Order: sequence, then structure tokens, then C-alpha cells
Amino acid sequence: MERYIGLDAHSQSCTLGVISESGKRLKSGVVETNGQALVEFIKTVPGRKHLCLEEGTQSGWLYEVLSPHVDEIVVTHLSGRSRGRKDDETDAFARAQDLRLGSVTAVFKDSGAMGELRAHVDVQAQVTVDHARVQNRLKALLRSRGVSTAGRAVYSETCRERILSELQKPYRGAALLLYAQLDALRAVKKAADKQLIEQSHKHAISHLLETCPGMGPIRVAQLIATVMTPYRFRSARQLWSYSGLGIVMRSSADWVMTPNGFARAQVNKTRGLNRNYNRRLKHVFKGAATTVIGAHMQPLYGDYQRMTEQGTKPPMAKLTLARRIAATTLTMWKTKEEYNPDKHRNKG
Repeated sequence: MERYIGLDAHSQSCTLGVISESGKRLKSGVVETNGQALVEFIKTVPGRKHLCLEEGTQSGWLYEVLSPHVDEIVVTHLSGRSRGRKDDETDAFARAQDLRLGSVTAVFKDSGAMGELRAHVDVQAQVTVDHARVQNRLKALLRSRGVSTAGRAVYSETCRERILSELQKPYRGAALLLYAQLDALRAVKKAADKQLIEQSHKHAISHLLETCPGMGPIRVAQLIATVMTPYRFRSARQLWSYSGLGIVMRSSADWVMTPNGFARAQVNKTRGLNRNYNRRLKHVFKGAATTVIGAHMQPLYGDYQRMTEQGTKPPMAKLTLARRIAATTLTMWKTKEEYNPDKHRNKG
């Protein structure tokens, strides 16, 4: 006896809908957004229980709380909203029906032992964004009053007095406040980076992955927390697509009518990257490629030079480098081996 349960979660309440394997609506209910209350409702459903909920703020917590009490749990990403009636009960039954029909796009949620690391990665990313935002605000204020802001010297304490002396007196107070905020965030960011690296180094694989060119401790921590297990990806191509590095061809109006029927037209195809991807991973691998190019890290930088000398445009050469780094880290993770340039450099 199969039972499909849809869950529509909100901060105060959760609506659940249960359908049979034939699609008949059996029951629905509204419970408090509380782990114990949700588990008690799940226990009232007989048979094999399959649960589906939508990706959102609480989906990770709900996955951890409810997965021991159901036979299958799926977190799905909805690409668009259907027209017509819209309410919590309708959404809950829709999720149950989608799971019954197999028309769900699953989001990987099994964090396992990575929960603490994932939390530190999220916080460190938020602090980094806040730090950059305050830097931009400070530069915008100085630039608006005609003060030169080239380079990063404007943020240093040694140049602060000179910068303030060039700024008109009515605006110095605002600049001092932004400098104070920047100093505070710099200390917080330093602590966030340190704690993130400490959490990452609790996983032995981090030391191996850090031997890959361009993959420093922060990027490795982000990689581990996002991927969690390399066996999610059978091949490097799947990791490329997940990271936004998969190349796809796009065309339209492919067929034309001829005396002998339809024939494929000679149309211009456009080449681009896949649009549905994990943005953090794309940032990790393209950032690693940027580091390799900027620091002239061999032997990968030599490969980049050869590609550009042979006529490959720099953005495409950089993309190829990012794909190689992604393929290399996946292989290193699966085989538990340190980076070997003779073995790994030609991947991708």
C-alpha cells in the first residue's frame, strides 16, 4: 500500500495532503511548523510513505527531521507556477501528485556529516558579500566627491588620513562611519574564514583537494559543502553541467519543406553554457581558473598559453581550464589521491 504525501511549509504552519497510489485524495491536515507535530501526522499515514516538499528556507531542516519516518523523501525545485487555483492545500496535493507521477526535479539534500560545514560556508559567503558591499559604498562616497579611489589602498589604515584630508569636511563623518563598519566586518570576515577552514580540515579529503592548482582552503571548503559526495556524479560531464560549465548548442527553425518532405535546414547554431546550475560551484571553478592564470601556476598556465597562442579566445581558454580543474578535483576526490600533473592535467 503506497501513500504519497505532499507538504507545503510556511513559518507558522505546514499543510499536508495524502493521496493513494491511484491518485485519490485520502486526507489533509494543517499542523504547526514543529518537528514533533509533523512526525505525529506522518505516523497516522499507513503503508509505505513517500513525501515530497518544495525547496525553500526550511527544506533542509524538514528533510533531516522527516527522512527517518518515511520510506522516500524528495525535495523538488519548481521552475514555474501553474495557473488556476492557488492555496496551501492545493499546493500540498500537487506535490503529492507530482511525486506519484514521477514528474519532480529532485534537489540533493542529504547533508550527512556536512551540516556544520555547510552552515559555515553559508555564513562566510554572506559576510564576504557584506564586506565587499561596504567597500563599494566607501568608494562610491569618495568618488562622488572627486577623491581618487583607484586600487585597494583606499581601504588601508595607512592611507586613511590622506584620503580623509582630500574629502570635504561635511562628508568626513560619513566616511569615518563606513571605515568603522569596514574595520568591524574585516575582523568578522577573518574569523569566518578561520572557522570555515577549521571545519573543512575536519574532513580528510580537504587536504588532498587543496593540492589541486587554484583550489585554496576556502574554495575546497565550498566545494565539499556543496557536492558532499563525489559519487553523485558518474562522470565529469555531469559535474560540468551542475557547475554551469556544460556546453550546449541552441538552434531554432531546424526544418524546412522540400519537394521530398521536411529536411533539416542549414541554420546557424549558437553555442553557450547551460543555464540551470549551482552558482557557488561555478564561482569556485572559474575562480580557481582565474587564480591559475593570474599566478602563472604551472603546468596548467602553460596549457592556457598554448590554447591562446593557437587562436582560442581567452574566455574560452579560461572555461576549458575551469572544466579541467573540475574534472581533476572529482577524480582526486574519488580516488583519494593528491594532485599529479602528469596524470590529471589533461582531464577535461
